[in-house]
Parts: sequence; C-alpha cells; structure tokens
Amino acid sequence: MPAPTASDVVEDAARRRRDDLVELSHSIHAEPELAFAEHRSCAKTQTLVAEYGFEVTRAPAGLETAFRAEYGSGPLVIGVCAEYDALPGIGHACGHNIIAASAVGAALALADVADRLGLTVVLLGTPAEEAGGGKVLMLNAGTFDDVAASVMLHPGPLDIAAARSLALSQVAVRYEGREAHAAVAPYLGVNAADAITVAQVAIGLLRQQMAPGQMAHGIVTDGGQATNVIPARAEMQYTMRANDATSLRDLEQRMANCFLAGAVATGCGHDVAETEPSYHELTPDTWLAETFRAEMQRMGRDPVSPELEAALPLGSTDMGNVTQVMPGIHPIVGIDAGGASVHQPAFTEAAASPSADKAVVEGAVMLARTVVRLAETPRERDRVLELQARRAS
Repeated sequence: MPAPTASDVVEDAARRRRDDLVELSHSIHAEPELAFAEHRSCAKTQTLVAEYGFEVTRAPAGLETAFRAEYGSGPLVIGVCAEYDALPGIGHACGHNIIAASAVGAALALADVADRLGLTVVLLGTPAEEAGGGKVLMLNAGTFDDVAASVMLHPGPLDIAAARSLALSQVAVRYEGREAHAAVAPYLGVNAADAITVAQVAIGLLRQQMAPGQMAHGIVTDGGQATNVIPARAEMQYTMRANDATSLRDLEQRMANCFLAGAVATGCGHDVAETEPSYHELTPDTWLAETFRAEMQRMGRDPVSPELEAALPLGSTDMGNVTQVMPGIHPIVGIDAGGASVHQPAFTEAAASPSADKAVVEGAVMLARTVVRLAETPRERDRVLELQARRAS
C-alpha cells in the first residue's frame, strides 16, 4: 500500500482536529471583541497552536492582540492569517471566528508535513481588520518580511476562489463654529451642524459623477448637544472605496472638496484626518487562486466563474495590502446564511451554524492542500521564493 501523500496527510490532520477547531470557532463567536481589544480571542487562538508545539511570539508590531506562531525551519515560509475581531452591536456578522479557526486548522495540518516539504509554517494573529488595519501595521513593522506567500479565507454567502476587494480609506471630519442661543440670537452663531449638511448634500450630488467602483458612505458622530444651542462643533466619519488605489486617490480629492464646501458655506473651520491606514485592493495570486478553486470543486463546492469574480469586488480588507507585497489569496468560502450577507445580524447567527462548522474544517483542508501543492510544484515554489528574496534584498 503506497504511503499517504502530503495532501492526504494534511486533510486527515485537519479533519482529526475538527472538534478543537469547531470549539474554537464557537468560543470566539460567543465572546465578540472589537478591534485592538480582542484579548480573549487572541489568547484562545494562540493557545491551541502552542499546545501542538508552535513557538509563539506575542505582540509583534507592538500590537497587544497580535501574535506570530511558528513551526518548522524550512526555507519556504508560509503565512496563514487569522482574524478574530467583531463588529459593534452585531458581533461576528463577518464570521471572523470562522477565519481564526480555519487558519488554526490549516497551520496545524501543515505542521504535520513541515519537515517533509521544507516549510516554516507561520500562523499570524492579525487584529483589527474591521477597523484599524492590523495587517498594514504588521507589514510596516516587518512581521511579514520573511514570509514568501500568505493565505487565508473569509466566509460569505457564495464560494469565490479569486475574491477581489476595493481599496479603502477612512477619515474623520470636524467642523468648528460658534455657539449661540438658537432662538434669542441665532445670527451670532456659526452652525457646525449646517456645515455637515452642506457637505453631505455635495457628496450626494457627487455620486452622479463617481467612476465605476467608487463609493462613499458615512455617519454623523457629533451633531450638537441641545436643540436650543447653535452647535459650535460637529463631526462625521466617511469611508471611501474604489477599484484601485489610483481611483481612490481621485475620489479622496473630490470628497475633500465636498468637505471644504461645508466649511466655506457656513464660515466654519474644518479639519480632515485619516483614522486608520488605507486598505489596498486585493490582488489574488493567479496560481494559488486557481489551485484553491480546484480544491473547492474537489470538495463538491461550486465557486463562481472567473468572469463573475472580476465583476464582484467584495468590500475591503487589509489583506489587500498583503497581496500587493507577496503572493496571497483571500477566497470566500460559502455558508448557508438563509439569504443574509455579511454585516447583517442573520449572518452572525449563521457564523456558528453547522454550515459554518463545515466551512471551518473544509476551509482548513483547502488552504492546507493549496500550500502543499505550492511546496510540491518546483516552478511555483521557486517563483515565490525568488519574489521573497527580491523583497529582502
């Protein structure tokens, strides 16, 4: 009887650890934590791999809820990214508990073949994907410097092998005016809330001229404290997205003019400040994505066509910045959410369902087998190693 292949070994390893992986997913789901405050989720994720012999480095890049866990000493260093932050009010409506558990499953499975394939397996705990750009901060601090390729997955309502995303930036806009009694002497006031109104009207009119893929959405975070006082201070936050970084820069300039319009029309001072690092668009590695597509099909899944993938950029992610630096993938693994999509309360419930548990295990298998294929394909292995060597030089 022939010895099991490395692909067989990692699949068996991930499936054998099903109970641990599902328990991790449900535990993170039950205690949602927001960006940079994912202390329990971070601890749970790294504890499991530490039990299997991974060497854990805590707080890389100075981020308390980040970690880097390594196994093996091979020349091909593979990063597997785990996310675990939740959303305000609706918990794990993006299913990051599934991401963390599947990443752990893939890392543990790959550890079983690390020596055989000449791998160093690096599980990266990456906080604050929903707000804060944890991966960008870790990239800038050198946490990914030795990594040749990075993989992760994300749950969603569909299976998408070569998922794409939009470039993103976020700003806080503050207007400063002057208080006055709203009935006795309103003419003595300078209304900062009116500046927000003018700016939002300008943005609404701008939408007609936005290029394909460009979009903007925002909230008012401070509109005044009392109806009988002209607000001297008002604030809003806006997110801008576009198909790529170049288009995003163009949108940012046009939005800046809308923010300025509010100040000019009302006589307010104003300030625009970026609230977090910009996210670049996902650029999935073609070979890795097609290998993952084949794994999806082998599992009986039906990923959308490449033509539809190109027309369906999905939100934004700081994994986009990683894929601008090195080969990487961020596929979407479908779960049954009853017609709900991410960032809806019904998706929160679905993220701890039997369908989500299946995605955890199958996702770990597909990620691990994709990495095995990379390690066993000389041309592709050499390609990612050469790219990493160029970055290091």
